[in-house]
Amino acid sequence: MREHISKRYPDDSIQGEEGANQKGTSGRVWIIDPLDGTTNFLFGIPAWAISIACQDTEGPLVGCVFDAKRKELFLASRNKGATLNGQQIQVSTRNDLAHSLIATGFSYKSSLRRLQAQQLTSLIPYVRDIRRSGSAALDLAWVSCGRLDGFYESGLGAWDWAAGSLLVTEAGGSFKQTISPHGLEQIVAANSILGSKLEELTTTALE
Repeated sequence: MREHISKRYPDDSIQGEEGANQKGTSGRVWIIDPLDGTTNFLFGIPAWAISIACQDTEGPLVGCVFDAKRKELFLASRNKGATLNGQQIQVSTRNDLAHSLIATGFSYKSSLRRLQAQQLTSLIPYVRDIRRSGSAALDLAWVSCGRLDGFYESGLGAWDWAAGSLLVTEAGGSFKQTISPHGLEQIVAANSILGSKLEELTTTALE
């Protein structure tokens, strides 16, 4: 992916989880994760994806999440909407957390996992159920097409959410980065109504 992008856009910067970093001068930055959900992949669990995003000086420009096992291609372009295999998609319209399916994930750092467990314990009485797929990119893609009503997680890298964030917003949802009372950066994605409720509950749980 790095070689292909560099050949076509030699002046662009590239950031990647797998060390594919290079500086550019164009003002555009490609943020790539060639395998989001590595542990799932290694254990044979079919929940992993390829995530590619491009940002310019105005913010997210394009985003792509490809679920190779299901042959599902999620695409979004700024101000042009989001699609799944060419069909327009939109976020869930559900506005009641008590009936909402929410996804999250957990860090590999034990200190952060303890806080995330505390957060989960506080949140789960207020939602229909919680899912943990093991791929933030897929979770955000599924929020964008309404399979999930919301997603939150702390401790992620930009390559985990860069493409998914544009998918969600272009599908009519909200995507926010917040800082918890513990100084943790957290992302929250959902429709505009659930997003504010989910942000409040997950932040309060860490106070």
